[in-house]
Amino acid sequence: MKIEHVAFNVADPVAVARWYQEHCGLRIVRHIPQPAQTHFLADGGATVLEIYCNPPDQIPDYRDMNPLLFHLALASTDPSADSQRLIAAGASWVEELHTPDGSHLVMLRDPWGVALQLCRRAKPLL
Repeated sequence: MKIEHVAFNVADPVAVARWYQEHCGLRIVRHIPQPAQTHFLADGGATVLEIYCNPPDQIPDYRDMNPLLFHLALASTDPSADSQRLIAAGASWVEELHTPDGSHLVMLRDPWGVALQLCRRAKPLL
């Protein structure tokens, strides 16, 4: 088996999907308007992110979650430049880390509080 998608329950899936499309280069590959405004976003490879709102279930309080408990990690060739661009688009700064192996990681929060990690790995994971 392989991962088909990862899903996030959010309060405003239309705005969240639009932000990730405009500022992170993801593209909407499927939109199901009712009942949950479900958006499937792809990164051009094999990764798909589902953004939806399911009001009967609790929407996580992403802002109060430790970023290491839950975060979305995106590969970046320049985490410093990308973080500044995303901050200008409404993201907020959390922390920056340069690891002993030479990787560069920047943790942000998107405008809705979801932790977003920008990764330039010294050695790719795959």
